[in-house]
Amino acid sequence: MASSSGTSLGSGSYTFQNSGSEEDVRRLMDQRKRKRMISNRESARRSRMRKQKHLDDLMSQLAHHRKENNQILTTMNVTTQHYLNVEAENSILRAQVVELSNRFQSLTQIISFFIANNSGNTQIEYMADGFLMNDSWNYLYSNQPIITADILQY
Repeated sequence: MASSSGTSLGSGSYTFQNSGSEEDVRRLMDQRKRKRMISNRESARRSRMRKQKHLDDLMSQLAHHRKENNQILTTMNVTTQHYLNVEAENSILRAQVVELSNRFQSLTQIISFFIANNSGNTQIEYMADGFLMNDSWNYLYSNQPIITADILQY
């Protein structure tokens, strides 16, 4: 029995020592596993924080670009409105040029007619700006408004 118990003890002792080593190895592996889990959690937390910061930066850029875009659109609308006003004014001025050119041509023809037919009895008087004072045709033309509304309809 002593020999069997010695063998048993020897084997049990070996098994116990082996169990102790396995338990130490398991504890060491568990400890490493816990460290790795903690490290992974921390790494994941940092990654989430970086991702959130990146998202916040992108949202900030988006807000900035939207604001800048709105300012550009407002400026463009104001510029377009100014352009349309200038175009309308140019159309009016062009119509007035045409009307004044026609008036000038008519007045030149009237003056030429009176000069050609002036026999010395009719005296033609000019005002300082070149208009005839004694001409009834002159009064018809000078009292007429320049009409530009018809041109703006087109």
